[in-house]
Amino acid sequence: MAAPGEPEVTPRKIIAFAALVFGMFMAILDIQIVSSSLSEIQAGLSASPDEISWVQTSYLIAEVIMIPLSGFLSRGLSTRVLFTISAAGFTAASVLCATATSINEMILYRAIQGFIGGGMIPTAFAASYTIFPKRLQGPVMAVVGLTVTLAPTIGPTVGGYLTEIFSWHWLFLVNVIPGIAATLLAWFLVDFDEPDHALLRRFDYVGLAAMAVFLGALEYVLEEGEKDDWFQDRTIVILAVASTIGALIFFWRAFTRETPIVDLGAFSDRNFAVGSLMTFVLGVGLYGLTYLYPLYLSRVRDYSALQIGETVFVSGLFMFLTAPIVGNLARKVDPRYIIGTGLFGFAASCYELTPITKDWAFWELFFPQALRGVSLMLCMIPINVLALGTLPPDRIKNASGLFNLTRNLGGAFGLAWINTMLNSRTDMHYERLSEHVSWGAPWAEQQLENITAAFTPVLGGNAEQAALSQLAGIVQQQAMVMSFADVFLLLGVMFALMLFMLPLVRKPAAEGGGAPAH
Repeated sequence: MAAPGEPEVTPRKIIAFAALVFGMFMAILDIQIVSSSLSEIQAGLSASPDEISWVQTSYLIAEVIMIPLSGFLSRGLSTRVLFTISAAGFTAASVLCATATSINEMILYRAIQGFIGGGMIPTAFAASYTIFPKRLQGPVMAVVGLTVTLAPTIGPTVGGYLTEIFSWHWLFLVNVIPGIAATLLAWFLVDFDEPDHALLRRFDYVGLAAMAVFLGALEYVLEEGEKDDWFQDRTIVILAVASTIGALIFFWRAFTRETPIVDLGAFSDRNFAVGSLMTFVLGVGLYGLTYLYPLYLSRVRDYSALQIGETVFVSGLFMFLTAPIVGNLARKVDPRYIIGTGLFGFAASCYELTPITKDWAFWELFFPQALRGVSLMLCMIPINVLALGTLPPDRIKNASGLFNLTRNLGGAFGLAWINTMLNSRTDMHYERLSEHVSWGAPWAEQQLENITAAFTPVLGGNAEQAALSQLAGIVQQQAMVMSFADVFLLLGVMFALMLFMLPLVRKPAAEGGGAPAH
């Protein structure tokens, strides 16, 4: 029974909310589901290595524009209409992706899929705070937090299985039946709010264009910058300037318009501002490590997509096991203590990876992955509650878009930084190791002699050249492994430093059995 003034929880609401969460799961899953199967898509579409990266980039650029826009559209159209359009459009775009016959078609369809699907993510977030009473906020956010973190984590696993068992087309076709179900459930069951059509008549088209240039160009720079040698590339320079100009116009419109396309007023709330910074860093860890583990297993261990998926599934498993426990704890324990434990655990999970060698496989990576999965849940759920649970209801929809945007931008910044660090540190370690692998170095000469002896029966006079090549490969591999260790250490330090942000967060007032309140 709902307390006076609290929204009543009905089976209809629960089913409708489940449809929203599942739609959000599909949209986030599709960021990573293709990551382990890009080579198969590249072969199927006869694309170049440079072109195939746009299968990811086009989706991310389009999605990052829609996420902050969704708050305005949700108020103007209503949750029901926006989510139904998003789910139906996402499903249709998934079919188009599966039927693409050229890389240009795929890039266009992925952009449509990312833009339309991006509306489902913050819509489900906002609904969790407006349709359930405060006393259920912890358990509800456990479901939402699990969805947000589990979807990108298991993406490579799901993608690897689908591609291995069927074909890459099923990376997209798998969305069709669930997408239709989510669309129909949203249309017939969601009735959480009413549309404000007058808001649409005040739509700021200039602000939207400026935001699209600002975020779209920024996402491109972050995605492609390292590959194109950053500001040595003319396109990167032009888009960096365009992003800066777009940002200036967007912020000017946001602060001067009576009805801005994105209301930035939520950042005046200290909990929301600090929570957004934390979720930015959490995005670095979430997407960064989801990228680093498969990258290590692919480059160093030479694992297939299926082997990678089976190895990195550990984090997702422990997220799933931890979510209900954290959801219950969030109702009884000061969320700041839970976040502190999670940040410490995440830092420790990164530090556990610093002794990594070229021989690490499933069992060596098991504990760091398990600890990461537990720590992500300890961070994600209470950060969501602290950041969004203390805002007034009329700010939730816009704030939800901004909050999700910071996590995605954190992931984009994190991946750009990780790739830059990996390449620069690999080059540095290679130079240093090469100094010790030269003529006159006893170890190097002994290794060269052993490898040459092994190759001689097969290659004869070419054995020494082959041995030199293999020795250079050994040095390159070791330099790469050392660069992974450096990045893991820096990620651990970053999460440890976030512990100093906790004193800035206000403890929410207790209400309804200890749930966070306004």
